[in-house]
Amino acid sequence: MSLASFVEGADTTGVALAVVNRESPRPLQRLLETMFDKQPVAVEEWDVNEEVRDVVYLVTDGDVVASSPLAELQRSVLTVNSDIYVTGSRGVEEVDVPDVIEGLTEIPFQLRGYPESNKEKLLLITISRYIEQLALENGGGKHRASFQRLSRLNDEQGTRAAYERLAESEVDTHLYGMPDWTPPPEFDVTIHGGWDQEFRESWFVVHVPDEESSRHAGLVALESEHALWHGFWTYDPATVQEINRYIEREL
Repeated sequence: MSLASFVEGADTTGVALAVVNRESPRPLQRLLETMFDKQPVAVEEWDVNEEVRDVVYLVTDGDVVASSPLAELQRSVLTVNSDIYVTGSRGVEEVDVPDVIEGLTEIPFQLRGYPESNKEKLLLITISRYIEQLALENGGGKHRASFQRLSRLNDEQGTRAAYERLAESEVDTHLYGMPDWTPPPEFDVTIHGGWDQEFRESWFVVHVPDEESSRHAGLVALESEHALWHGFWTYDPATVQEINRYIEREL
């Protein structure tokens, strides 16, 4: 068992995002196509006899399972980059993930980070912030997150602000990474430092709530080479709890 085994187990096929009766400019459609160009998610255009316009459907095995306005995708992922979260210009309480993006669970993504791309990794960053928001909303439970280098908490204003909020809450927060920075005493979190491969190359954000019926969420990604990440996210309680147990036991 390893963190990689969770990522390798993600294998969903037959998933598409369909833009229905598009009236928005073609460049917006192209942005969506580019974002998923190398991913196991098809991007389609549908002209259908329906009243809806500029709506995106999430289609799984031919069934529409979620929908979101195209304008919502534009505001949240298509015309922004990761700097809005790194700098804190969009705080954790402002995260608004479109239903069709949130619903892309159990899918093995391969995403490039900076400098190769300013856009692709935004999917993982957005879901990470969503999981942090979920932990704050649940107001308890366990939250585990890795940063490769703990100093990123100090270097990235938006990331630090999110975890200061968690530290002030009732959420039992555990942070992982190479120990190149020590948080101040008032930063009430549990630090796990190490130099092994899973500390250096993993990115995970995992929330297990106190209540079994509350929403669970977990994201796991691994850096296979410089700025190339393989990852997925899930809301399946059994999978999230298994990831949590692995991290608690091994890291």
